[in-house]
Order: sequence, then C-alpha cells, then structure tokens
Amino acid sequence: MAEPRWLDEKEQQAWRAFIAAQRVVNGKIEQQLQRDAGMPHTYFEILVRLADAEDGRLRMSELALSTLGSRSRLSHAVNRLEQVGWVRREGIASDRRGQVAILTEEGRQKLKDTAPGHVETVRQVVFDALSDEQVAQLHDICSTLARHSGGTYDSAIWDVR
Repeated sequence: MAEPRWLDEKEQQAWRAFIAAQRVVNGKIEQQLQRDAGMPHTYFEILVRLADAEDGRLRMSELALSTLGSRSRLSHAVNRLEQVGWVRREGIASDRRGQVAILTEEGRQKLKDTAPGHVETVRQVVFDALSDEQVAQLHDICSTLARHSGGTYDSAIWDVR
C-alpha cells in the first residue's frame, strides 16, 4: 500500500479554514431559513432549482442530480414539500416509473417571500467580508473544486429573482 499523501502545513491550515468557514456559513444560512421560512436549506435549493427550470418542472432524477442528493432523500424532501403545497408530482406518460416535480404557485410565492432574507444572510456571512478580487477567487476555487470532485457547476442555477 502506498504511503498517504499527507497535507503539508499550509494545506492543513487551508483545509481547517475551509472546514470552519463551511460550518459557520452553512450554519448561519440554515438558521436563517429555518427561522424565517420554516424550511431547511435543502428544501430552499429544491424550490430554486424548480423555479429555474423550464415551466417550473424537472424530472425527479434530474432534480436529484442537480441537488447532489440521493433519490430516496430527494423523494422524502419532495414529499414534505408536497404536504405543504409548494411542489406537486406528476407521472410521465412515456415512462411509467418516471416522475416530474412541479413548482406550485404557492411554492413560487414562498420562494419569492424567502429569497430576500436568504440573500441578505448570504451577503452578510460571505460577501460583506470579501473584496471584489476575493469574490472572483472564491468563484474560481469553488467551481474548480466542484468540477474536480465530479460535480457539476452552473452559476445560472443559483440566479434567483
């Protein structure tokens, strides 16, 4: 077995700073969405993805891929979103097993009502601390990490208006 490629001191510091920032930022965003909208960040992300999709519709398999979640976890989240009336599901006539998640008008309104507080929190915990140059660097670093790790990255997915 090969010797592990241990992190050097600079890499260890960067890794620990990344973990700390990730925890703090995610925690603040999760806290704001729970407090102001009664939903976890995952549900907000699902609503955003549907709002950005053509006609507010996405196949469940595409939605699972775009949210980097498992199909079972996504199914549970969509069940909950259906219960509160923000999403509905329909079968696909050409594919007996396929389903489409559809953003309802109530879901679109919830997203519209929730987005300003969410954006303000993101601005406070991330962008207010960074210079324009650091914002560009953050974009480059994060998109590189997403692609390198086998994920996808499309900045248009997050453009909520």
